[in-house]
Amino acid sequence: MPSRAGKRKIEFASHPGNLCLVRSFVRAFLDECKFTAAERDLVVLGLDEACSNIIRHAYNHEQTRLITLSCENLATRVRFRLRDFGECADPARMQGRPLDKVEPGGLGLHLIREAFDRVEYRLKKRGTELVLSRGL
Repeated sequence: MPSRAGKRKIEFASHPGNLCLVRSFVRAFLDECKFTAAERDLVVLGLDEACSNIIRHAYNHEQTRLITLSCENLATRVRFRLRDFGECADPARMQGRPLDKVEPGGLGLHLIREAFDRVEYRLKKRGTELVLSRGL
C-alpha cells in the first residue's frame, strides 16, 4: 500500500538549469520515505546524474526537449521512471570507465548503480524509459 507520498510526477525541459528544480522535487518526495539523510542524498545524486546523461547523450545538449520524472513510494521501495524522447543508446554498451583509471568523467553509471539496487533501461520507439528503484 503506498504511503501518503504516493506518486508524483514532474515534466521539465532539458536545460541544465532545471536540475536544481528536479533535485528539490526529489528531496521533497524522499522526505516522507524511510531513508537516512545519506541515502536520500545518494538517490538525489543518482537521479541528477541520470538527468544529466539524458541532456548530454539523448538530447545532445539541446535545452528545450521534454523529460518526465515519476516518483512512486511503494510498500517496500521507491521507484523512479525517467522518460526521454531522444536518441536511444544500447544499454549493453553503457559502461562506466574502470574505477582504477584516474581521469575525469565516466563515473556517472557507477554512481547510478550505487544509488539504486535496480536499474532498467526500456527502449521505446522514441527515446528511453529509465526505471530506477531502491528498497526502503
